[in-house]
Amino acid sequence: MDAFYASVEQLDNPELRGKPLAVGGGGERGVVSAASYEARKFGVRSAMSGVMARRNCPQLIFVRPRFERYNEISKAIRKIFFEYTDLVEPLSLDEAYLDVTKNKKNFPSATILAKEIRQRIFNELGLHASAGISVNKFVAKIASDINKPNGQKTVPPEDVISFLEALDIKKFYGVGKVTAAKMYNLGIFTGKDLKEKSLEFLIENFKKSGEHYYQIVRGIHNSEVKTNRIRKSVAAEHTFHTNLTSEVYMLEKLERIATELEKRLKKSKVSGKTITLKIKYSDFSVQTRSKTLPYFINDMNLLLEVAKVLLYQEKMHNSVRLLGLSLTNLNTNIKKTEVKVEVQLKLEF
Repeated sequence: MDAFYASVEQLDNPELRGKPLAVGGGGERGVVSAASYEARKFGVRSAMSGVMARRNCPQLIFVRPRFERYNEISKAIRKIFFEYTDLVEPLSLDEAYLDVTKNKKNFPSATILAKEIRQRIFNELGLHASAGISVNKFVAKIASDINKPNGQKTVPPEDVISFLEALDIKKFYGVGKVTAAKMYNLGIFTGKDLKEKSLEFLIENFKKSGEHYYQIVRGIHNSEVKTNRIRKSVAAEHTFHTNLTSEVYMLEKLERIATELEKRLKKSKVSGKTITLKIKYSDFSVQTRSKTLPYFINDMNLLLEVAKVLLYQEKMHNSVRLLGLSLTNLNTNIKKTEVKVEVQLKLEF
């Protein structure tokens, strides 16, 4: 979906259409959750502080997020998806992978099918969507950003390699700012540059990720569309109106966060072994501290007990604006033995 949260707000309130809009908090401690395309022209981006966003765009309009509404529309969008295929893998409220190799409408073309789905989303819900169509999830994901907003890009099998070779490395899905900077320092600026590096070179410089980079730049990505995504973490966090300067105050806040995390864990019916404390300081630097237990937990008291140990692990180097707790290494990752038979099907692009 294109600028999903912001687009929903503009859909529901016509007075906001065509105006620079940010979903989130516009106060001193607020953060942008999403920005309309009108706001993005001024450099407003998600995860940006509200203060910086207003500095970039003084006429910016802030609205509070309405996640119940976003979830409602997301379900309506997925309902459309399931009319075409049962192989739908949601990534978030506004994004999903669809395997349409064998589809319910018997479309001979994935490109035409994507166009129809996008048109139906607009006709029925009034929102624009973009799509990427290709031979695997990795290439399709990159392609989905090429003609945003309200567009689509097809990369047929014979064009995959040339498509990837021409891309700036920072446009590779999964390559963040830090990794992109490291690649630039190593003389890797495009997919073509990456493809020229040996597997040994990439593993030496990027460890386990090196093999992944070696494969994807050659168009190899064998991840299937998973209809039941396994949840990997559950978290809760809070940004404070006033920076915290004492561990005593932080413990009080952590108790509330642990209570919220327990609520979310029990709602999801999961437990986990690895507790991570997230600390964001007033200078916006972020630190995480983790501890793995030999058993699964989802109890607030146990979470808080570990959080205390992590909090006092070392002294704070600044005042704190955000604290968070997350639980990973969940019991949802325990897989039963299964036998799989894979059949490769073909569909025209």
